[in-house]
Amino acid sequence: MVAGERSGDLHGAELATALGPELHGVEIFGCGGEAMRAAGVEIVADLRDFAMVGITEVISGLPRARRAFHAILAEARRRPPALAVLIDAPSLNLRLAKQLKPRGIKVVYYVSPQIWAWKKWRLRHLQKRVDKMLCIFDFEEEIYQRAGVPVEYVGHPMLDRPEIAEAGVSRDEFFARAGFDPALPLIALLPGSRESELRYILPGLIDAVEELRRRRPDRWRQFVIPAAPTLDAGSIQLRLDERADSRDFIKVLTNATHDALRYADAAVVASGTATLETALLGCPMVVVYRLATSTAFLARFMVDVPYFSIVNLLAGKRVVPELMQNDFTPPRVADEIERLLGSSEARAEMLADFRRIRARLGRGGAARRASEAIAEMLHEPSRPAETPALTKNMF
Repeated sequence: MVAGERSGDLHGAELATALGPELHGVEIFGCGGEAMRAAGVEIVADLRDFAMVGITEVISGLPRARRAFHAILAEARRRPPALAVLIDAPSLNLRLAKQLKPRGIKVVYYVSPQIWAWKKWRLRHLQKRVDKMLCIFDFEEEIYQRAGVPVEYVGHPMLDRPEIAEAGVSRDEFFARAGFDPALPLIALLPGSRESELRYILPGLIDAVEELRRRRPDRWRQFVIPAAPTLDAGSIQLRLDERADSRDFIKVLTNATHDALRYADAAVVASGTATLETALLGCPMVVVYRLATSTAFLARFMVDVPYFSIVNLLAGKRVVPELMQNDFTPPRVADEIERLLGSSEARAEMLADFRRIRARLGRGGAARRASEAIAEMLHEPSRPAETPALTKNMF
């Protein structure tokens, strides 16, 4: 089982837990993080070795990623698995599938790569290298059916998360613990889950805070950054300490992302999985993102969707504002936050759209359905191996 980023680690942990009752005595090894490790997966490579965004970061991190890639393959060679479950992370997992499939190892892909958004040529690789696609968005099923890839829509696993379903603490308790004033608006700031995202996005969020405070110094006195588990909260605090005008107004909290979003009046969220979590928790938001200039230039020629955030893509319209790259400016962010908090109609319309989006994510039980599909596959005959090589054209 291989996950290359935090969201995949959570999906993998839930799937590993669900596989226990389906496959008694199952042993799972692979790449993941703390969630998969806690679920009983033997981690032979850490997902942090593959956490790279942008051209320069990929170049510098490639040796580390190559070593981790080889570690996964070496373990697969030492004890050939009955089946490989590859979770999202196509840059990693399509390469793994290319190496594992010729060995006669069945390949299940859980959480489809976003081929409908960019790099559509990857579909032909999936046709050759994947025995079954388990997709989490309903519209993806038709894409794979048309391409002749065996597919099953299992629903979105996020619906089953306890932290999505119910609050960890009450609003009063959350505000009291964090030292916030319940009479003042609270804005949540989510700069992403990677160090590279902190570098490009966090400064813009701090600038937006200062813009809001300049406009209404009496009103904007509390902001929260619920640090992602993959980030060092101390590193975020150090960056805040460099900005004396803002450090007293922005608090960094750990293990509080879902309660912060549940009780915040609005949020500014880096585009990614967190936008869907924010929508499910009913927090009005502004979506932002920024890449290195060179990476953003190349991305313009590869991305082919009308919207960047999954929230807008699922809705099929502009539900949340998207401020990307040069549009991500302090005045634009401040304008959108003030609009959300100043217009009850705008908030109500956005929250109604969030409820419609939730209805598109299935009925819950995604990990259970995925585990049933995997158990069924294990009873099907394997295809014959094409070649024993596991060392060519790797990474």
